[in-house]
Amino acid sequence: MADPLDKATSKAPATLGEGCLSRYDPDDMSPEDGTEFPGAAELWEQLQETPGEKSGDA
Repeated sequence: MADPLDKATSKAPATLGEGCLSRYDPDDMSPEDGTEFPGAAELWEQLQETPGEKSGDA
């Protein structure tokens, strides 16, 4: 077992650039690397507090 990270189940795509110009290589990405989440808006609305409700109030 040379590198314990070899057993990781996910790996980031290759990157281009360095430092603050670093970004994922679009040619190395597949649809499985995407961030599409069609239910995100509905989930966000469910997680928001109702008007007049404040955190920490019992």
